[in-house]
Amino acid sequence: MSDKLFSTRDEPLASEDLAVCRRVHEALCKRLDIDRSSEEAHRLGALIIELYRQGVHDETQLCLLAGGKQG
Repeated sequence: MSDKLFSTRDEPLASEDLAVCRRVHEALCKRLDIDRSSEEAHRLGALIIELYRQGVHDETQLCLLAGGKQG
């Protein structure tokens, strides 16, 4: 049996991690004209966090993978 019961994806995000996700979320909501209190914005936030937990830590890459356009 494994000594580790949880994967690193189960660990809480640090404040620096959350700051990256928040910046990406705010930029995408603005760029895509999404109300930040909407269900769509909540889904976008969940996607950004999931991508971050999977190892995508670059803000530009997060924007592109979460549905934003480059530029």
